[in-house]
Amino acid sequence: MEPTTGSTSSTESGRESAERVVLGRVVGAHGMAGQLRVRYFGAPNNLMRLEAALLAESEDAANAERFEVIRAVAGRREEVRMTLAGVVDRESAERLRGKLVIVEASQLEALPEGEYYSYQLVGCRVESAEGQLIGTVREIWPTGAVDVLVVEDEEGARQLLPAEESQLREVDLEARRIVIEILPGLLDSA
Repeated sequence: MEPTTGSTSSTESGRESAERVVLGRVVGAHGMAGQLRVRYFGAPNNLMRLEAALLAESEDAANAERFEVIRAVAGRREEVRMTLAGVVDRESAERLRGKLVIVEASQLEALPEGEYYSYQLVGCRVESAEGQLIGTVREIWPTGAVDVLVVEDEEGARQLLPAEESQLREVDLEARRIVIEILPGLLDSA
């Protein structure tokens, strides 16, 4: 699974919202010429190839401002430095601190067969190979080693399941279904 758009909270989960995906958050200014420091969620590749982006306080993007991306390059660890049209000094860059960087899902780089963006898995039904319904993916938490699927059942109970290739038997995005291998002790109820 490709963790290009994911994070540790539901507001930064990279979930698709009306075909929009959150790729990162502005964490500050770099230098005096208006360059932004953007902490990316997952991997930086999509941020570094953007031609335009929306910046907004929340992922619903109702109050989003559209900016042309002039340049995006690697910055500090887990950051991309972005230059946006119209952001010309440190003060205007600092005013954007805290904003989410949002793009249309169609702008994302196509992935090879068998790889998925995290936002694509949110909302998928999760079941065992035997057909036992476990719940629905609500969030994905990147942990540094293996991403964790936060799966909620019908009563609202949550299970934390590793999104490890060896345990994901089938991912069917069309059917919004994930089949997992249930190892002993994996589920709270097992």
